[in-house]
Amino acid sequence: MQATRENKDALNAVLNVNIVADDYKASVDKILKDYRKNANVPGFRKGLVPMGMIKKQYGKAVLIDEVNKILQESVNKYIQDEKLDILGNPLPIAQDNIDWNGDEFNFQFELGLAPEFSVNLEELKGLNSYKVIVDDELVQKQVEDFASRFGNVVGLDEATEEANVAGSVVELDEDGSTVKEDGISAQATVSISDLKGKRNPNKFVGAKVGDVIILKTKSLFEEEAKLANLLGKTVEEVKDLETQVQFTISEISKVEKHEINQDLFDKIYGAGTIDSEDAFRSRIKDDAEKVYIGETDRHFLNQVTDKLLEETKVELPEEFLTKWLKSVAENPITDEQAVAEFEKSKKGIIYQLIEGKVFSENNLQITLDDVKGSAITMIKAQMAQFGQASMDDKEAEDIAMRVLQNQEEYTRISEQVKMEKLSALYKEKVSAEAKELSFDKFVAEISK
Repeated sequence: MQATRENKDALNAVLNVNIVADDYKASVDKILKDYRKNANVPGFRKGLVPMGMIKKQYGKAVLIDEVNKILQESVNKYIQDEKLDILGNPLPIAQDNIDWNGDEFNFQFELGLAPEFSVNLEELKGLNSYKVIVDDELVQKQVEDFASRFGNVVGLDEATEEANVAGSVVELDEDGSTVKEDGISAQATVSISDLKGKRNPNKFVGAKVGDVIILKTKSLFEEEAKLANLLGKTVEEVKDLETQVQFTISEISKVEKHEINQDLFDKIYGAGTIDSEDAFRSRIKDDAEKVYIGETDRHFLNQVTDKLLEETKVELPEEFLTKWLKSVAENPITDEQAVAEFEKSKKGIIYQLIEGKVFSENNLQITLDDVKGSAITMIKAQMAQFGQASMDDKEAEDIAMRVLQNQEEYTRISEQVKMEKLSALYKEKVSAEAKELSFDKFVAEISK
């Protein structure tokens, strides 16, 4: 077997593989001999079927199978030995006629070669690095959220501004007099304090079980997600929705907030972890800062990603990749569809190449210990949210290993570790203007 490469240009090559009889003859002969030993042919004793008959019946199929095995092994070995960085997979060049009665076979494959390019993180300009300031107002908001979350739900005879009302929702016809056939129908709970303006909350304040409230969906909430929850729809489905609904109250309640005391501290962080309100507020501030660091890091990572895609010149073997995408499509597609698929994939392919270059040039790796450590941290954080802040390392590790047996979870957490490593590298190497601002201003800034 001999493999040689002919470079067409910097991004395309043809791999020639020549297979001769010495490469496959011994293997083919052995397989045919094994067939002969086990063949049951009428008129012949087992193991004594003439070899000529065996070759006539099985010879060509065995030959084709063995040549294809050698061919695949040869292509893979050549790519590994030559340390070729290829895109997609080698594409066989079609041959009209292969003479399987001959002794020598020649095959050709198209190769798409990864481009040569450079990534210089230190030269990226015009980026901002944000730090969210956790002020007393943010801390107080979280304190009140904890007090509500761990409070007691009590029933009310009539609704107040702080009440939650549960009931059924049905859509009305345009004139608002009758229920719309096949219209929206859902069970929902509304926090009166979430309603926008003064008019909508006032419709509920003083209402009792059994009362019917007519609402217009336009401008009912500040957030479309809350309207989607009310109507049992997705955010996309309620976007720009203008209709009227009838809300029939079935239950009224409110949350009596938990006192800010040791019992609350223990429920949230574990017994004895926090011993004063000052320590409680300090812990909330520290935890919030960690959360916001994650948010600002993700934003910075996205900034760098966009800048790298914008400024890194990467050429691709477009014709080859279009052919390759067509060859691997789950269902047959036309040439035009393959071109469209490539255009959709192009940006992602380029970023994968850039990301791979950044990893290799900076000796970044993702190990099993990295993934396991991230899973343990995630599990401890989740348990802390439910008041189990004192979970020991062994218990968390056992849960993490069970989670990582799920391939989808392993892939998801590995991706998270990759983003964390890239984020840390970018913070170290990419110059950016540091800005401190409140969370609201940070949200407004990144929404521009």
